[in-house]
Order: sequence, then C-alpha cells, then structure tokens
Amino acid sequence: MGQFLSNLPGIATGLRSALKDGYGLADLQKDVMAGVTIGTVAVPLSMALAIATGVPPQHGLYTAIVAGALIALTGGARFNVSGPTAAFVVILFPIVQQFGLGGLLIASMMAGLILVVLGLTRMGALIQFVPYPVVLGFTAGIGVVIAVLQIPDFLGLETGKLGEHFVGNVATIITSLPTINPLELGVGAFALVVMLLWPRFRIPVPAPLAGLVVGAVAAYGINSLMGGAGADGAVETIASRFTWEVGDETGSGIPPIPPTFMAPWLLPGPDGEPLQLSFALFSALLGPAFAIAMLGAIESLLCAVVADGLTKTRHDPNAELIGQGLGNLVAPLFGGITATAAIARTATNIRSGARSPISAVVHSVVVLLAVVAFAGLLGLVPMAALAALLFIIAWNMSEARHFLHTLRSAPPGDVTILVICFGLTVLFDMVLAVAVGVAMAAALFIRRMALLTETNLLETHHHPTNIEFPAEVAIYDINGPLFFGAAEKALASLHLVDANIRTVILDMHDVPSMDGTAIVALESIISEMRRDGLRLILVGLQPRMIVKLRRAGIHKLAGSLTYCRNLEHAHEVSLRWRDE
Repeated sequence: MGQFLSNLPGIATGLRSALKDGYGLADLQKDVMAGVTIGTVAVPLSMALAIATGVPPQHGLYTAIVAGALIALTGGARFNVSGPTAAFVVILFPIVQQFGLGGLLIASMMAGLILVVLGLTRMGALIQFVPYPVVLGFTAGIGVVIAVLQIPDFLGLETGKLGEHFVGNVATIITSLPTINPLELGVGAFALVVMLLWPRFRIPVPAPLAGLVVGAVAAYGINSLMGGAGADGAVETIASRFTWEVGDETGSGIPPIPPTFMAPWLLPGPDGEPLQLSFALFSALLGPAFAIAMLGAIESLLCAVVADGLTKTRHDPNAELIGQGLGNLVAPLFGGITATAAIARTATNIRSGARSPISAVVHSVVVLLAVVAFAGLLGLVPMAALAALLFIIAWNMSEARHFLHTLRSAPPGDVTILVICFGLTVLFDMVLAVAVGVAMAAALFIRRMALLTETNLLETHHHPTNIEFPAEVAIYDINGPLFFGAAEKALASLHLVDANIRTVILDMHDVPSMDGTAIVALESIISEMRRDGLRLILVGLQPRMIVKLRRAGIHKLAGSLTYCRNLEHAHEVSLRWRDE
C-alpha cells in the first residue's frame, strides 16, 4: 500500500516548483500586478462566457473566483489561469437546454471526478497524442458556433430561446432578421470597434474592459432618453435580462455577494423545478461529463505546453489534471460552472510578469472584489457589447489564418481530418468530431506506417556484409514495425522463387516492434516452411521481442528454427545445417 501511495502524483507541484526556485517580495509584487491585470480581463470574459453558455453571468464570475484560485494552488502548472472558456460553450449550452443549471453543475462535478482519476492514473501524457488537425478542426468549429449564437444579442433580434442544433438556430436567426433593433446594433458595433482599435492607443487598460465600459455608457445614455432599459426598443443590459434571488433578497443583474454554498441538485432543471437525483439522471449526464473532462484535459494541458514554451519551464501534466479536477469538483458547490485553463489569459499573465500561481489567486481576488463592490455597475453592461466581445473571442479561437494555411499546405489526409472535424463540430457536436477525428487520424497513421514497412529479397552475393552464403540460402531484409496494419503485407511477401532454397534468413535488425498480429502471421509462415521442409533463422531481433515470441510458443528447434545475433552468426548456422 505504501508503495502504491508513493507512486501517486503529487498536487500543487506548480506552486512548489515556484517556491523552490526562490520567491521573494519582488516576485510577489510582480504576481500582484499580473493578477490585477488578468482579473480585469477575466471579469467581462467570465460574464460573457456564462451568458453564452445559457446561465446568468454571476456563475461565470463564481467560476473564476473559486475554481481559478483552487486550480492555481493545487495544479501542476506555474502560470495557467483557469476559469470559464469559450471552448466549452458548444458542450455546456446543450446541457443547460436539456438539464438546466443544476444539471450543468452536477455534470461539472462528475467531470472533475473523472479528471482527478485521470491524473491519479498518470494519463496526462496521453493527451499530447491528439493530432493537430483534430484540435484545429474542433476549435475552429467552436468559434463558428459561438459567433452564430451571439448574433441575436448583437442585432437585438427577437428569436426567443435558441435550441441545441446549429442548423435550426441559423434558420431561427434568419427568420427573425426583420426584428432587428438598430440601437442594439449600434451599441454592439461601437463596442466592437473600440475593442478592435483599443490596443493601438497603448493605454494600460484591457481592450475588453474598455469596450464594455464605452458600450455601457452608450447604452445608459440611450436608455435614459427612452425611459429605462426595460422600455420598448431600449438597449438590453445584464440588469434588464437577469434577476437573482438569494435567501429573502432579490434583485436584477448580478448579486453583490460573494459565492456561497448552493447544492447543485436543489437548483432548477430544464423545467424550472429542482432536480431529482436518480440513477437515470447520472446515467444521462455521464456522456456530457466525460466530454467535459476530455476537453478540459486537452485545453488545460495544451495551455500548459504553451506556457512552458513562453517561460522555458516544465509543468506536471498529472498534477495539473488533479488540480483541474479538484477545481471542477468544488466550484459547482458555490455556483461555478465548468473551468479549465485559458490560453489567452495565461499568455497575458506571463506577459504581465507573473512569477508563480499566486498571480492566478490574485486574479480570483480581483474578480471577487468586482462582484462585491461593483455588481451594480456590471449590471449596466449591454448584451450587445458582450456579444461583440464574444465575436472577438470566437474569431481568435477559430485561428482562421492557421486553418487556411493548413488547408493549403497539409497532406490530403490531414486536410480531410481537419474539414470533417470542423463540419462535425458545427453541425453536430464536439464529442463526435473528436472521436471521428482521432479515429481517422489513427487510421491514417496506420496506413502511413504500413507503407514504411517492407520486405526485400537480397542477393546473397551482393549482401553488404560480403559474406558468401551457400546457394540454397535466401535472405529477406524486413524494415519497419510489424503491427496489425503492416504485418500481413510484410510477411506475405516472403515468397521463394527458387525451388533449391533450403534455408531462409529473416534479417530483422530494422524491426523496432512487433504486435500480436505479427506474431500470429509469423507463426503461420513458420508452419508453412516446416511443411515445405525449409529451415528458418531469425536474425537481429531485440531481446524483448524474442521473449514475446517464446511466450507465444515460437521456440528454437534443432536443425529447423533458431535465433541469431547477426548475419555472421547466421552464416555459421546455415553452413552447419547444410553439412548435417
């Protein structure tokens, strides 16, 4: 038991590595400044992403507060900043439609448990095997879906509640175009232009914050002239759309209180009534929870890899998965939705001078202060401005430049995987896209490896060793791995064109691996040769592969089958067999 526990991954390795490298007051000052910067960015992003998911904005803020701090303290990456991210919108939005807010929080907790298990079983290294065309395909698809979901708020359309299916939502938006609100469009376009142009002014205020502030000012002025945000044709804001109830207190917009404990199973389901915990509910949420866990693992570890490249540090993937799991287990108990590491916020964190996970903790404190002190002001933010912010997020996430470059320059197989993953993500869902994409990538990899594996008949008198083999000896050189995709092709090419051949040598120095299919095929070849009275010498096999063959029952047989270290040894054996 002690040995098992000693082999388990640790937690908080990101924090411990930072402290181990030396951490002083100057480092703390840098972390505080970086945390303040990231916190100001996280406030509008957290609200926007929560709304895009289909839940009130405060749940995104609670995610950044609780999960952001807990993951930073327990994870395996020094610079990752976690919170709600755009990648999850396409997964979480359908969950909210089917199971309500309560179902989403329960699914997030189930995903957290899965992530902890993945970390404890050291599965973090496997995430790196997700091919780039798959990742690029589903992220670009997610960007398209997010952008389409923001069109109603940006244009002020009266679409009602959008559904789960992309095509149906597009049809609804098109039929609702006559209801466009010019004022909403004007505010959204104004905020969008400010956010796009703001970096040119080099003012130390994040562009998202600047865009939402000017959007809020514009919306407040318009609504004041029209008699309030609730008047017909007025610009809709967070306060005019969302209401809250905590105990005996009620209000509009965002509640000015910190995250408090709330049992997810008591929160409303799709019908507005509290959920009823049952085996059927957990069974229905298991698939979505697994999808959340897989995407969370992929995005968090990709983010950590990006951070390592920027800082020349190394993260602990298993500890990071455990930290992400703990964050998603705890945050829903305080109203937080699914959290994962955010690449854009992490990069900003590094550029702002962060030295340790303390900066991510400070970022959570900044979001907490914004909720407690400025909830009323946050309620003035117009929905059209938030939609504009999400347009920018969707564009950045789509990586259109990389997408087009890959279409032009990648091999045809990779282009096919990219296009199919993109289409499946948009038309169906990301889970199907990733499953199909990984399966196609695996099949493509198998095909490419199979093409590299070949068997060649060598002329004995032209062999590089310059050894003169007897005329009744045939030498076959096998190159490449022998696995289920290549073994049959490679071994089936062992054919004799000379009836005088009595001994066959298989030069397997260049065979790095061999699976069960190859062993079965080799057994079949050996049986055929025995029936034909042929002798077989296997040369250059690695010791571990000889062990595999012996376990499969392929043992040495005097005068018929043997293993040799090299061709010189095989030459000696062939001469001895000839003289017997």
